[in-house]
Amino acid sequence: MYKIVKKEILNPTVILMDIYAPAVARKAEPGQFIILRTDSEGERIPLTVADYNRETGTVTIIFQKVGATTEKLAHMEEGECLSDFVGPLGRATETDGVKKVAIVGGGVGCAIAYPVAKKFFSLGAEVHSIVGFRNKDLVILEEQFKAVSHKMKLVTDDGSYGEKGLVTDALKALVDSGEKYDLVVTIGPLIMMKFVSKLTLEYGIKTVASMNPIMIDGTGMCGGCRLTVGGKTRFACVDGPDFDAHQIDFDEAMARGSMYRDFERHAHEETCNLFKKEERGNG
Repeated sequence: MYKIVKKEILNPTVILMDIYAPAVARKAEPGQFIILRTDSEGERIPLTVADYNRETGTVTIIFQKVGATTEKLAHMEEGECLSDFVGPLGRATETDGVKKVAIVGGGVGCAIAYPVAKKFFSLGAEVHSIVGFRNKDLVILEEQFKAVSHKMKLVTDDGSYGEKGLVTDALKALVDSGEKYDLVVTIGPLIMMKFVSKLTLEYGIKTVASMNPIMIDGTGMCGGCRLTVGGKTRFACVDGPDFDAHQIDFDEAMARGSMYRDFERHAHEETCNLFKKEERGNG
């Protein structure tokens, strides 16, 4: 069993948890993910490793309440245990030879972008972080990014915090001002990563996108996480999750990602209603 040793509410829909999983913490690297189950009858969901501490044996996960399982997970408290916590899975983000990098994160994808920025920073690379959110209330990990960035830009769609605009606006402004990057790493909503990759293609900057498609077993056997990259089928769980952003068929990925959206929303609503009934009963 894997104990929840810390729980922190980052914003109304995003929660951070530290899980005691020493075997995972010992091997985890930025860019990798785990698969967990809240209980023995629960579904398997993949979550990216947001951080890890090899000394304390803990792994940090950050998740957004979007489906039934993330809603159940959000109702668990410190001291409770998860049934399964498997990993690390996937390939770690490649860092060799990168001297200057731009990390572009959007929304809850910033939870994945942060450990990548932290890793590059620890290796001595110059790190420029660009993080974007819809509004001030959804901002997460601001201070953490500042601590591992030589330059940081925070933007919001509505201008309620930081600079008004999109992450692509901030990235373009940096490149146009003369910044030259060995690599851009983009992590966030598919539509955001698509337009980041279109921009960097114009400038000829190598770009990697972290993909998080539908996933079941995490071993490449189910085929649920397949993507088209460079005209070939790839599996995010074993070939990724990082891929050459200029080779990804983002339109296909977005179409596949929306296939179960209505089912997910319905399951989330059912789970929310179940918890509300339990709370009324206990009251």
